[in-house]
Parts: sequence; C-alpha cells; structure tokens
Amino acid sequence: MHKASLRQWLKAGYMEKHVLHPTPEGSPQGGPISPVLANMTLDGLEELLHKQFPANHQKVHLVRYADDFIVTAAERPTLEEGVLPLVQEFLAERGLRLSPTKTTITHIDDGFDFLGQTLRKYNGKFLITPSEKKQKALLEKVQTIIKTEGRSLSAVGLINRLNPIIRGWANYHRHVVSKQVFQRIDYRIRQSLWKWAIRRHRNKSRGWVYRQYIRPPGAQKALFQALTTDKHGEKRLVHIYQASQTPIRRHIKVREAANPYDLMRTLAASSRWVKALAVNWTP
Repeated sequence: MHKASLRQWLKAGYMEKHVLHPTPEGSPQGGPISPVLANMTLDGLEELLHKQFPANHQKVHLVRYADDFIVTAAERPTLEEGVLPLVQEFLAERGLRLSPTKTTITHIDDGFDFLGQTLRKYNGKFLITPSEKKQKALLEKVQTIIKTEGRSLSAVGLINRLNPIIRGWANYHRHVVSKQVFQRIDYRIRQSLWKWAIRRHRNKSRGWVYRQYIRPPGAQKALFQALTTDKHGEKRLVHIYQASQTPIRRHIKVREAANPYDLMRTLAASSRWVKALAVNWTP
C-alpha cells in the first residue's frame, strides 16, 4: 500500500456542517473505516501463500473478509509448520499479531465457525449452516425485547419491532443451508410470542387468545398476527415475519480479478466477455 497516501487520508479529518473536525489518532474498531484498513493491510497475503505453496496437492487457499480469514490445507503439518509461521511473519511486518484465542487449527469433519456460520463436513458432504452461537443470540435478543419492551407495546407494535430483526438475520443466512434452521427459529419465536399473549390476557381463555392473535377473522394461516387500521381507515392483518419464508439463494462468488476501476481486468476475469470483446473489436 502507498503509506504516504494512507497517512494523509487518516489524518485528513472530516467535514460536518461546514466545520472541520480533525482526526489526530486512531480509528474505532467496528467503524466503517476498520474493514477498509484491514483489507488494505492483508492485501498480499494470498499472493504470498500461492508463491510459497505452488503445488495444487497441498490445497493451500486463503478466504478473508475484513480482518477475519481462514487458510485451508490438505494436511495439518502444512498449516502448523508452513502456513502459521508465514502468516505470523506477514502480520508482524505490519505491526499485527494473531489472536491466540481466535486462532485454531481444526479438521473439516469437526467444523469451525466463520462469519457467524458453521462450516463442516457431514459424512463427506460439505455444508454451511448458521452457527449455534448466532441462533442463540437471535433468540435471546427476541426474548429480551418481548419481556422488556413487550410490556408497553401493543401486539402490532411488538410485531413491527421484531420483524426487521428477524428479516435481517434471515437475509444474512439465506445463502447457506438454512431452511431447517429457519423453521426452528420460527417455532421458538412463536412460542415466545404465545407466552407473551397469555401473560397479556390473563383473564381470557387460551381459545380466545388463539382467535385473537393466531387465527383472527380473515387470517389465511395460523401465525402470530394482529388486526390494525391503516391510514385509509381500512383494517388489515399484520403478522410476524417468518424466517422460513425467506427464499434460499446460493451466494455468487465474486471473481478475484474483478475490479470496478479496471475495466479490462474485469472483462478478462470472464472468458465469455473476453470472447464478446474480441468479436466486437474485430476489424
């Protein structure tokens, strides 16, 4: 990286309401600038690994996202004796070091978590699923909102509060093997909302609560839902978002050579575009 430009960029400050605010030191971890710096810092690691381990049978590959990365290899000694010291040396030159608590060497049959998802082989079949930790975190967040904010919110307000959280979580995991996980999440959230409705209406029968929130008049499905009136004065049902209704769409791998600022290199990343370009440029 061009260190002089980076230094000027970091210390340039920012403008807000025509007032210059200096940035004399640091950048907050988790801020928008942090992953950019991490990507710039780790640039060159993949090229170094390919240069050090050119043989295909070793299967040394790097996958990274911001400051998180994994390195694969065919054998454990390759990682312990070759890859790990090389990565440590690469980071040390840049004033960084691996976190001992987050750095592990594991077999693919045992699996590992990466970016909130579990990567593991089951009887020889490789699957990526939402991690147990992230599932638990979502359910705990939903239950906390129901127990605390649900005391003052109406059913419609509670639904509107939870829907963006569930939808966002499901959209993040929609590219992996998530259908059964989504169904389990829906079931657990329905249970929590049912308990909320029972507590809210202690003097009502469970049949009344079911007809009020699960299958109110006009409902097509048995979901947790509530009747509300829109701005035009018309009544409509608002229901809790179902994670299982999120369509599973496999992630499209970004081409390594693709670069929005380098048109020729981007086109060269696809043989189809190269062929079309050659036809168009033929005299």
